[in-house]
Amino acid sequence: MYLATTDAAAATTKLTRGRVAGPVLALGTVSLVTDISSEMVTAVLPLYFVLQLGLSPLQFGFLDGLYNGVTALVRLAGGHAADRGGRHKLVAGTGYALSALSRLGLLLAGGGTAGISAAIAADRIGKGVRTAPRDALISLSSPPDALGRAFGVHRAMDTTGALLGPLAAFALLWATADAYDAVFVVSFCVGLLGVLLLVAFVPGRAALGPVAAPAAGPRVPLRSRIAEPLRDAAFRRIMAAAALLGAATIGDSFVYLLLQKQLDFAVRWFPLLPLGTAAVYLLLAVPAGRLGDRIGRRVPFLFGHAALLAAYVLLLAVGDGTVLLAGVLVLVGVFYAATDGVLMALAGPALPAARQASGMALLQTGQALSRLLAAAGFGAAWTLWGSRAALVIAVVVLAAALAGAAALLPRTERRSSWS
Repeated sequence: MYLATTDAAAATTKLTRGRVAGPVLALGTVSLVTDISSEMVTAVLPLYFVLQLGLSPLQFGFLDGLYNGVTALVRLAGGHAADRGGRHKLVAGTGYALSALSRLGLLLAGGGTAGISAAIAADRIGKGVRTAPRDALISLSSPPDALGRAFGVHRAMDTTGALLGPLAAFALLWATADAYDAVFVVSFCVGLLGVLLLVAFVPGRAALGPVAAPAAGPRVPLRSRIAEPLRDAAFRRIMAAAALLGAATIGDSFVYLLLQKQLDFAVRWFPLLPLGTAAVYLLLAVPAGRLGDRIGRRVPFLFGHAALLAAYVLLLAVGDGTVLLAGVLVLVGVFYAATDGVLMALAGPALPAARQASGMALLQTGQALSRLLAAAGFGAAWTLWGSRAALVIAVVVLAAALAGAAALLPRTERRSSWS
C-alpha cells in the first residue's frame, strides 16, 4: 500500500508504467560489467582458503565474516557521504574505482596470502562504499509502486555479470595454460570499463530532483545523523527483521562447502557451484520484484528465507546426489531473488529522499554484521561438533528467526512521515 509519492520520484519518472527508468538500466549495466570483473577472481576463494591454505571451518567463518563486516561498516560512511550534498554518483564511482584497482593488488601480491587478503579487503571496501549510493539512485529514479521491478531488473543485470565472470575466468585459464596473472589483468580492464560507463551514462543525484539543503540549527553529531533513519517506526521494524534473519543465515560459501563434502565431487568443479545459484537468481529477480510490487514486498521477502530454510533441510537429507545438488542450488537462487532487491524496495518507501543512501546503508550494515556473527557461529559449531550438528542448529535458528521476522515486518508499505 502506497500512501504518497515524493516530488523527486514523481519528477524523475518520465517513462510510462511498465518500463524501467534509464538511470536504473545504466546502473544495471555498470553492475553487470563490475560483477564480471569481481567474480573472475572470487569464484574459487572458499576452496582456496579451506582446501589449499588449510584453514579450519572456524577460521574460514571468521575470515568470511570479517570481509563482510568491513563491507558493512564502510557502507555507513558511503551512505552518509552520498546524502551530504547529493554526491551519490561521486561516492559510488569512488567505490567502483577502488574495486577495479584491487585487481592490480592481486596482480602485485604474487600469491602471498597477506597481499591477496589486502586486495580482497580493498575490493570489499569499494563494494561497501558504492552499494548504498547506487541503491539510493535506483530508488530515487523510480516511483514507489515500481520499486520492486526496478530493483529486480538491476539485480538481474548484476547477476548476469556474476554468471559470466567465472565463465570468463575459466576461459582465460584454459586459453593461457593457467596464467592467473592474465585473469587479474583482464579483470582490472573490465572493472575500469565499469567505472567509465558510470561516468558517461549514470546521471548524478542533482539530475533526479532537488537536493535538500542542510537544515539550519545546532550541529548534529555524525553518529546521530547516521542513525537518523531509525526515527521511523516502520524502518526500525524492517531493519530488526533483516538483522534477525541475517543472524540465522550461514552464507552460500558454507552451503557450497557442505555440498562438496556431502557429494564428494572433484574440487575442480567447485567454482561452478555459484553459477547454478546465479542462473536461478537471474531468472527470478524481476518476477520476484514485480510480485512484490503487486502483493507487497513482505511476502516474497519471507518466502525467500523459507526457501533458504528448505535448502538447509535438504542438505540434511540423504538421497540422490543430483537431486540434492540441483535442489540446493535452485533454493539458494530463489532465496537471493526474493530477498536482495526486494529488501531495498521494502525499505525505500520508509525513507525520505534526503536520507535514502544513509537509511539503506544502515539497513545493509545491520544485515551484514548479523551475517558476520552467523558465519563465525556456524564455523565454530562445525569445528566443535561437526557439519551435520551445525546444520541442525542452523535449521532451528532460521526457523525461529523466520517466525520472529513475520511478526516484526509491517504489513503495509508507506512513505516516511518525517523529513
